[in-house]
Amino acid sequence: MARMTKQNKFRKPQGLPTKDQILEFIQTSDTPAGKREIAKAFGLKGQEKIALKKRLKDMAEEGLIDGKRTAYHRMGGVPKVTVLKIVAIEDGEPVAEPENWAPDSKEKPPRLLVKESKKMAALKRGDRILARNEETGRGWIAHPMKKLPARTEGLMGVVEKDGSGNYWLAPVDKRVRDSAPIGDVGEAKEGELVLAERMGKSARSKVKVVEVIGDPLAPKAFSLIAIAKHGIPHIFSQETIAEAERAVDLPLSPDHREDLRDVPIVAIDPADARDHDDAIWAEPDGKGGYRAIIAIADVSYYVRPGGALDREARKRGNSVYFPDRVVPMLPEVLSADVCSLKQDVDRAAMACHIRIDKDGKVSDWRFTRAIVRLAKNIAYEDAQAAIDAGDAPEYLRNLWGAWKLLFKARQARDPLDLELPERQVRLNDEGVIEEIAVRERLDAHRVVEDFMIAANVAAAKALEAKAAPVVYRVHEQPSREKLLAFREYLATQGKKFALGQVITPGLFNRMLKDIADPAEKALIMEAVLRSQTQAFYGPQNAGHFGLSLGSYAHFTSPIRRYGDLLVHRALVDAYKLEQPEPKIDLPETSGLSDRDKTALHQITDAISQTERRAMEAERDTIDRYVAAWLSGRVGETFDTRITGVQGFGFFATIEKLGGDGLVPVSTLGREYFSYDEKAQKLIGESSGTEHAVGDRLKLKLAEANALTGALKFEVPDSDGSGIKPRGNRVRAKKRTHQKRGPKKGTGTPRQSHPQGKRGRPGNIRHQGRKKK
Repeated sequence: MARMTKQNKFRKPQGLPTKDQILEFIQTSDTPAGKREIAKAFGLKGQEKIALKKRLKDMAEEGLIDGKRTAYHRMGGVPKVTVLKIVAIEDGEPVAEPENWAPDSKEKPPRLLVKESKKMAALKRGDRILARNEETGRGWIAHPMKKLPARTEGLMGVVEKDGSGNYWLAPVDKRVRDSAPIGDVGEAKEGELVLAERMGKSARSKVKVVEVIGDPLAPKAFSLIAIAKHGIPHIFSQETIAEAERAVDLPLSPDHREDLRDVPIVAIDPADARDHDDAIWAEPDGKGGYRAIIAIADVSYYVRPGGALDREARKRGNSVYFPDRVVPMLPEVLSADVCSLKQDVDRAAMACHIRIDKDGKVSDWRFTRAIVRLAKNIAYEDAQAAIDAGDAPEYLRNLWGAWKLLFKARQARDPLDLELPERQVRLNDEGVIEEIAVRERLDAHRVVEDFMIAANVAAAKALEAKAAPVVYRVHEQPSREKLLAFREYLATQGKKFALGQVITPGLFNRMLKDIADPAEKALIMEAVLRSQTQAFYGPQNAGHFGLSLGSYAHFTSPIRRYGDLLVHRALVDAYKLEQPEPKIDLPETSGLSDRDKTALHQITDAISQTERRAMEAERDTIDRYVAAWLSGRVGETFDTRITGVQGFGFFATIEKLGGDGLVPVSTLGREYFSYDEKAQKLIGESSGTEHAVGDRLKLKLAEANALTGALKFEVPDSDGSGIKPRGNRVRAKKRTHQKRGPKKGTGTPRQSHPQGKRGRPGNIRHQGRKKK
């Protein structure tokens, strides 16, 4: 019998081989493997050979094989020219990987050092580039040729089918106007949520489905939409999980830590919190003040610089919190267990010891690595109820006593005091909405917030005292351009604002305090919000305008924010808090690496971007839940407040619930409405009717689209054109998101055009408030 060759072994007459099968054949073939040999081995004929040619070309572009046609070879590197994605900034230089690298699981994608040119500078993580690549003695070097657009931007939607049998992608992003024609629907079915990419360079070219996500109206689907749309990493690699499981075995002993297990430290958190970053304790010092400890999870002990855990945490930047799930920065074995400060369990902590004098000023601080055992994990509501009932334990009474001093100093500092209601979505175990309400603001929240602010200030000043690197939380004062716009707007309301004076948060506070009328106060508050800048992370101190502080650094939430972890590492170095070398396979140091120190600008830019990404994803998801909640109440009238005005209409939000919706100018009546940009008003030419930011009025809900989170309103009894549903309706097999069913004849018509600029600016996240 003739000896069976490896080529005979790979003969597969069933059809076109997969990429993995081709790679395996090339790797094990006894003879050079070109297109002809591959086709023969797999028994391909006719159109299958043409498909093979295209697949081999794709594999060469992806860096899996070389581009030769006579004899392909599996690549250990990358093609000379290919698409790369920037994955990190190391020592100030971008590092990239092939975008479509997909070898077997044992091989990691090659990393290329990107040499920036004058034409291609300031690349950041996530950018896509076309690059010319070369292998040198130091490794692979990439020379950028041009920057490429984001791959799937705006191309998430629901598959629809028209009467002619053509497929369309109905967008779930309210900013995308039109449905896109689908050229390749793949295995997707009508009504399914999918990711797609364009098949051509034109913005009007057809798209092909690249990933099927599933039922867009299934329970807990809205957060999945946000995760996919914003590209939030949510799956941990096996390497990362394995390192986390090794870190669990790190020894925890009072021999090398301050032993605080007998101190009744407590964590006050939301009732449903899964990760507990911080806990607090205080007692009178006998001089009218208090001694206090803010104990923070010692994440830097478990997450070492340069390891797989660190790389993944840096890529994520922060945890992302949705009503139905958390996308954690760290694997759950750390974030929800070993690092999390829990009652009656020994935990590693970074302890900030402070003294609060009788005027509420923090007069002294020191930092230690400690071992703690919490006396209690308690919910905000339960702590507040105990205080209000007068039967709170001593450790809670002491916390409130210390807080009253901190609050006294806060009032003297006079930080920006704006009413920022926070919507809360409550779901049952099946993911069905039970309630949407404004979260109640208790003194218990303020107690924890002011302790956290004190610790954050102490961390920044402690690092400054050692001339150590600091990741500051920066909130700059309003720019001159924004102040000019603010002054012009106030002038339309008959109010004055002098630019020559010193601009402080207290200036805005006094302005708001002097306004008695709630509607007018809301109107001016919107203008104050629009005048503010967005907070960010940076290695250079510019103060925190909103909190009225000269030095501020995030220190209190290292489980969920990478910036806090960097501050912890800097404290480890500056105050020589390193623990004995671990006996397990982890990087030795828990302080700042050389890369951390030299690339702080790039790192802080990156985590500022991931924070904004998380805020947008969280806001989009809440909007979708609100729209789903309201989809059964189309036709009802609500009390609303105008939050923004444009020439095409105005935006309004439902009072005590939230949910922004558009009132198109065409629905306001037959008269012409002019737009006063400075005054942020629409004015009826014949009637003189005005619609301005801050005005309260009753509006009828005309549309509520759960897929986009978009709402539309109409003025009741208006003689305007009314709102007509556009496009196909996206129907679900079951309505799982609404507590009450839709009224007969109503539904969730698809929103098919954008709503322009929002008049309501993004929130300035309150820097001391904990978000679980």
